[in-house]
Amino acid sequence: MPRIDLDAYVAAHSHEWVRLEHLVRQRRRTGSESDELVDRYQQVATHLSVIRTSAPDGELVAYLSSLLGRARIAMLAARVPSWRAVAYFFTDQFPAALYRLRSWWLGCFAGNVVVTAVMMIWLLENPQVEQSLLSPEEVDQLVNNDFENYYSENAASAFATQVWINNSWVSALCIGLGILGVPVIYLLFQNIASLAIVGSIMTRHDRGELFWGLILPHGLLELTCVFVAGGVGLRLFWSWIEPGGTSRAASIARAGRTAVTVALGLAVVLLISAVVEAFVTPSPLPTWARVGIGILAETVFLGYVFVIGRAAARRGATGDISVSLLEDRVATQG
Repeated sequence: MPRIDLDAYVAAHSHEWVRLEHLVRQRRRTGSESDELVDRYQQVATHLSVIRTSAPDGELVAYLSSLLGRARIAMLAARVPSWRAVAYFFTDQFPAALYRLRSWWLGCFAGNVVVTAVMMIWLLENPQVEQSLLSPEEVDQLVNNDFENYYSENAASAFATQVWINNSWVSALCIGLGILGVPVIYLLFQNIASLAIVGSIMTRHDRGELFWGLILPHGLLELTCVFVAGGVGLRLFWSWIEPGGTSRAASIARAGRTAVTVALGLAVVLLISAVVEAFVTPSPLPTWARVGIGILAETVFLGYVFVIGRAAARRGATGDISVSLLEDRVATQG
């Protein structure tokens, strides 16, 4: 690129820098001013790229870099409380991430269901295993008291909070430890092993109807969320095994940002599941009604993924964070 007349360039564009300074310093901005902030940011980033390439001036480069850094912070701060951004997250970003990653978490879902069924059948056919896990007194306590009382022994609101925190933590671990691969499989196995053991014990002692009547209302959605987290965690692991034509760092970064999107969205879905577990599962409603509510919640979630998520993906949403807020890509070229 040929050199430019720096003084003339500054004279031509300094008013845009001053305007960006003004927008950055404002504590509150209108919608149009927020849009202008993004436009000015992109303009000044281009100016910085030109100056760095064709007329490097250390003092001016430092000033514009600082200005762009403060503008990025201002854009992030403006977007965090924006209702429009929240709406976009739930109508585009989160469902698109779920839809695009569907093969991973649906595979995780199917695999865990099959393993759980096989474990329960094997445990039912080998009653001696039950005796090695629990004493007859503990089995009696579980079958006749503990399992059913678990859902109603605490106040519903406190129980919902406890369940939500626990399930969110398990899901976060599945995603956060996903880069290592094996811990995700271990966490998932712990969950389904507990389900299979308790289910087989309850079934053997003719309490199978009670077991499924208390598990299904909340368990369908809750376990789906855990399997989604597991699938996303395994996708994160695969991102550095097979980066797909990009560098491993870029592949992991992209998968990691999408995983954060899923983790945030799942926290909301798990809150809904926790409310069902605390208020519907132990309610006096007939079993068919409670299970029906669970099936409805699961159906709505799957519809959210495969209708809203597919439409969002077709519009170009990926579940990734907007690249304009990740780094000064234009300004660092050259």
